[in-house]
Amino acid sequence: MSGLTAAVPPEAGPVLIDGATLTCVQVRSAARDGTPVEVDPRGVDRARLAREVVLRAVAGQPVYGRTTGVGANREVATDDAGHGLRLLRSHAGGAGPLLDVARARALLVVRLNQLAAGGSGVDPAVFDVLAQALNLGLVPPVRMVGAIGTGDLAALASTALCVIGERPWQGGTLPPFRLDPADALAFISSNAATIGEAALACADLGDLLAAGLVIAALCFLATDGATDALASAVHAARPHPGQQAVAARLRDLLAGQPLAPARIQDPYGYRALPQVHGAALDAATALDATLAVELNAAAENPFVDVPAGAVRHNGNFYTAYLGLALDAARAALFQAAAQSAARLGTLVEPAFTGLRPFLADEVPASSGVMALEYVAHSALADIRRLASPAALGTAVLSRGLEEQANFSTQAARAATDTVAAYRIVLSCELVAVVRALGLRGTRPAPGALREAYDLAAGTLDPRIEDRPLDADLDLADRLLPVLATVTATPGGG
Repeated sequence: MSGLTAAVPPEAGPVLIDGATLTCVQVRSAARDGTPVEVDPRGVDRARLAREVVLRAVAGQPVYGRTTGVGANREVATDDAGHGLRLLRSHAGGAGPLLDVARARALLVVRLNQLAAGGSGVDPAVFDVLAQALNLGLVPPVRMVGAIGTGDLAALASTALCVIGERPWQGGTLPPFRLDPADALAFISSNAATIGEAALACADLGDLLAAGLVIAALCFLATDGATDALASAVHAARPHPGQQAVAARLRDLLAGQPLAPARIQDPYGYRALPQVHGAALDAATALDATLAVELNAAAENPFVDVPAGAVRHNGNFYTAYLGLALDAARAALFQAAAQSAARLGTLVEPAFTGLRPFLADEVPASSGVMALEYVAHSALADIRRLASPAALGTAVLSRGLEEQANFSTQAARAATDTVAAYRIVLSCELVAVVRALGLRGTRPAPGALREAYDLAAGTLDPRIEDRPLDADLDLADRLLPVLATVTATPGGG
């Protein structure tokens, strides 16, 4: 069965918060699409057992943040009941604009799930508060700037102040919750905002990489591309998983299409498409696997080791794996985006399409879609700039105690911006290839690719006279999630 499905398949039910199985797509569903969340009782049980352990532990040993100060104040003992509240107030000082709704809600989804993993010792009664906030559409007022890669302390402290009623939620209200002051550090000891933002970017990236292959397949039709480079034997000889998956996907999409190769060898944007797009796919897959761990990790410091009945001071807050995976994904995506821009260059060239330069009408010197190359390369320049590895930087904080704090937060922020720029590049390619196929009178053979083309051609403005193309790009942008869901019957070789 081939065809198109909804851009965002509906959830079978609420997103289950169990501390073990949360995915990037589920984070996006709850944070951006408003799918309700439901806390699994097993997560509550884990948290309850951890709380029992930590309450016993503080009676016999120093516990960082509960019986001591934090950071360089770790040796300062405190039995002051007001210490926890002062900690929240002092750490809630972010800067810059507020996070958008989706990213702020992603923070709530991730932190709730992390608490359900059972390593914090936080009173599990707070689970209901966070779940209600999500299900009522409430948003914590979290500032954009204030975290690096060793803890989203400002964001989570601001959230905690909403929980206790000292700061207002955006979008509604909840009764204040009496958070145990001793739980202050345990509540904010997390990278939930960074992980939530990375999860949104990862879910979106998967969709865009899928949509990019549908658009590239249309480009093969528009330029009489050669499919020899997609042959299964070629990729079995160099069997990188992403490379093989991309080649197989293109073979499926192009099976039965009216292709008559016009060249012995195509440019790299066609001939090396599996190798380049496949590397991006592998990097995105690795990022998703890393996030599958981070989303469901008990990464607090201290960590409550329930089986041993102990509290362990540790470094699980350090997000080296996530930062490196984000850096790799952005670097790999640059090459895939560069190929998209290169294919756009072939679409405006008569030698490849047999059409007028820039897919213009017959009025002399018409510009057609000339401007799309400028737009695409502007976005590509941003992707190149954002690909700079955040892992190469560190900071020394808290009087030298935290001497190598990393910048995974900045890596996640760069991923958000990179995904947005890649959407623009793909939109430019989509607008151009739909026009090229229309001008050539080439409609794909029946199947998934025809349905994708018909949807795009029926959505985009068919006029070819010189005119502003910004509205076309907006429409193309909205088509991308739908194109990501194109299904083809396997069997293209």
